[in-house]
Amino acid sequence: MTDRLRIAVLGASGYTGADLVRLALTHPRMEIVALAANAKAGQTMAQIWPHFAPYPQLPALVKAEAIDFTGLDAVFGCLPHAASAELLSTITGPQSGPRIVDLSADFRLKDADTYAAWYGGAHPAPALLPEAVYGLTEFARDALPAARLVACPGCYPTAVLLALLPLVAAHAVSAGNITVNALSGVSGAGRSLKEANLFGEVAEAVHPYGIGHHRHMPEMEQELGLRAGREVRISFTPHLIPMNRGELVTCIVETAHGTDYLREVLADAYAAEPFVHLLPAGVAPATRMVRGSNHVVINVFADRIPGRAIVIAAIDNLVKGSSGQAIQNFNLMFGLPETLGLEQAPLFP
Repeated sequence: MTDRLRIAVLGASGYTGADLVRLALTHPRMEIVALAANAKAGQTMAQIWPHFAPYPQLPALVKAEAIDFTGLDAVFGCLPHAASAELLSTITGPQSGPRIVDLSADFRLKDADTYAAWYGGAHPAPALLPEAVYGLTEFARDALPAARLVACPGCYPTAVLLALLPLVAAHAVSAGNITVNALSGVSGAGRSLKEANLFGEVAEAVHPYGIGHHRHMPEMEQELGLRAGREVRISFTPHLIPMNRGELVTCIVETAHGTDYLREVLADAYAAEPFVHLLPAGVAPATRMVRGSNHVVINVFADRIPGRAIVIAAIDNLVKGSSGQAIQNFNLMFGLPETLGLEQAPLFP
């Protein structure tokens, strides 16, 4: 079909890449032209991912350097940090090359020194940082149509920022005292073989990681600080829990206003949003409400400690926290309906 936009997915052998392919298969305006992997180059998607057996039309995996990027409309980068920037910087420019939707951490932080401090090395393509649009879709719509490079947020920042940005921007909560406890399914740790992710290590257990120094912290602080008009530091502790997908964040905030006011701010912010939903008062968000979908559920509760409130949000870490949000951004970049290809209802049970 001539009206289809030709795309490539780099890193299609990982969880994020595979979920992007899953969503792209039913997107009416996407044509998957190329799929790249590294160690699994030469294999088909069905050989790596059994659920793609009904789709023999998918191109075989190749190494990224074997792809002819000429004529492609967009490239989705689902690669690890550093590797993503090194490759993507060679295939895009201000006036030429495919438009980039990057799902790695490489272009999320605006400051190259901050990136180096948190990711253990100099940024591979610092010249591209000024033009990268931070792709939290609900807060990036004005910039997306003209963007050539979009940095999709991490899964934790997506949930936390959707829960807190309207409240911080309205000065409804104190930006100087925010504590976040977060829970994520095992897919959030990636597909590479790690002892800590073996079934015997994660089943029937929950454990914190990145305690006091998780790489998503500066990303959240950067965006919260922009809305607060001041430097922001948060306390953030993620936990790995024994489920495949899903993410829930519990944010403890200080406020001089009651929870009814916080709900009003969130209701106003998200009244017209297709994917972000404020639940009825008293209903607790749960990952089962959004599993397999691009939806987000949020709610606010009073803390028994005066002057505090609890804001909870749930997402699917592989969809709204990753590949679904990437396609949401793609749609707006190319002037398509924002919800196109993302209408899947949550899967339950």
